[in-house]
This record gives sequence, C-alpha cells and structure tokens, in this order.
Amino acid sequence: MTELTSKIIDLLRKIKANAQTGLHFTSNPFEVERYREITDLSAEIVNELSDKDIPEVKLIFEEDHGYATPKVDVRGCIIQDNKILLVKETADGGRWTLPGGWADVNLSPAENVIREIREESGFESKVLRLIAVHDRNLHNRPITTLVHIYKMFFLCEITGGEACKSIETGGAEFFDPESLPELSVSRTTAEQIRMAFRHHNNPNLNCEFD
Repeated sequence: MTELTSKIIDLLRKIKANAQTGLHFTSNPFEVERYREITDLSAEIVNELSDKDIPEVKLIFEEDHGYATPKVDVRGCIIQDNKILLVKETADGGRWTLPGGWADVNLSPAENVIREIREESGFESKVLRLIAVHDRNLHNRPITTLVHIYKMFFLCEITGGEACKSIETGGAEFFDPESLPELSVSRTTAEQIRMAFRHHNNPNLNCEFD
C-alpha cells in the first residue's frame, strides 16, 4: 500500500466517523439519508483501494454504531532470557506479532491481554505493568482499516502453560531482538519490540503515550 493510499484511507476514516456520529444524533430523515449515502460512497472508495468487495466493506462499516470512538487493541510483551515471545499470524501470511488483539467488553485491559496471550500462545501469564499507549496511525503502517485504534502494550510474565497453535496463530516462539522474523507491522513493529526491551531492562521508565 502506497503512502498516498494510506492518506486517502485516513481521510475516509474521518468522513466515515463524521457520518456515523451524524447518524447517531440526527432524527431528520433527509439528514439520515445523506449520512447513509456518504457512508456508502466511502465504502465504494475503500473497495476501489482494497481487495474486499463492496458488501464486505459495507458490513465492516455497519458493525460500528453510535458516536464514533477509537477501538482498543491490547498487546502482551513477555521477555525471557533476553528473547521476546511472538506468535505467527495465520491471517497475515505467516508473519509474526506480539500476542494480542481487540479488547472484549466486560473485561479489564489487563484481563484482556491475559486472555489474548492464553488464546494465541498457550501460555498463562500475569500483567506486570502498562508500558505504552500508542495511536496506531502514528506507529503502525500501512494503514489497512478505517477503524481508529489505540494500542495498549503490557509487560507480562509467564505463570504456566506451554507454546501451542491456535485458531488465529500458527505457533508461538521466543526470538532474539537482533534476529526477528518477518513482522506483521500493522500489528507490531521492530521499534515497539525494542520499546518492550527498554521497559523490561529499566522498570523505572514511565509509561509511553501519544
């Protein structure tokens, strides 16, 4: 994806958010029709920029309702013997990432990252501390979704379990920071892994945020 395409998707995200928020607040039938038309036009443009067909894109648009707000992505950083735990994403061509994903409702951020680590790697864990909150748009390229995402990174440690495959991952392994596999950079970058090591090696560092 080119930088121009990323910028266009960023603009479409703002258009979609405005239309979504407008639909939330208006009761005027003419405004409702206009906001829905704007949403449909945005979906058609996204369709031209991606390999998704319009019905699938519209479904993604329709999954989010009400006042437009960012979604939350949680990531677990587990370091042992100067190696970091990564999982192999089956949905991204076998590239690797920190275990994590969307935060579920009715769970705290810490509970969510523990669940994600268990489901994606097979390991039980506990959270030590929050080390960063990133605006995905500022750190992870290319931009591949119209959803605006905040990413929360937690330093964790293993309490049990063993590495295994899952529905979403093709395995879990520990990697030396100087010998990382091909990363799913829309989820995890090499700089975010280096950040995890900085916090692991220096517990006195403050949480990073945008």
